[in-house]
Amino acid sequence: MSDTAAAYDLLAERWLDAAFDPLNGLAQHERALAFLNQAVGGWALNAGCGCNTRFNAAMRLHGLQLEGIDLSARMLALAAEADPDIVLHQADLCDWQPARTYRFISAWDSIWHVGLNQQRPLMEKLLGALDDGGVMIFSAGGLDAPGEHVDASMGPPLRYSTLGIPGLLALLAAAGCALRHLEFDQYPQKHVYLIVQRLPL
Repeated sequence: MSDTAAAYDLLAERWLDAAFDPLNGLAQHERALAFLNQAVGGWALNAGCGCNTRFNAAMRLHGLQLEGIDLSARMLALAAEADPDIVLHQADLCDWQPARTYRFISAWDSIWHVGLNQQRPLMEKLLGALDDGGVMIFSAGGLDAPGEHVDASMGPPLRYSTLGIPGLLALLAAAGCALRHLEFDQYPQKHVYLIVQRLPL
């Protein structure tokens, strides 16, 4: 994943709070946060957090402490400058092991850069890190079958992969999570987001 880190080091300023659409993904996150129970406290993880902090206020309204992880050192430096109160880690999500569980996990436009052969174990790890009743929102490629490709439209070539919608739904069921929402929110683009919730054991 070092190529992905280098690409986002170069591209980081595109997502600065002052330069990026503050509404991108916000309504989707508010929809996901509404599924949380009324308990106060706990942690939220932003997986592939980047430098933009537009979701942070919505998560804090639910009493969540914030933790972020990203490959890009430049992204993390900008995130720390924008919001010094978030706990940040520079790491590859595929290698990283959570030290706690989370009431809320966001993986917005991030984990699709993980190779197809690593998608399932990464998703199983993130879903397994949810508290009972915890909620995860993530975006994915809305294909009918697994797929992987490289795209250089932003400049540096970046890999994108997806398990496909049937594969994701099967994985959620096996992980003890319920689907709460699935939407092609940028149709006709193949951008889909899912809201899922861990069922009590």
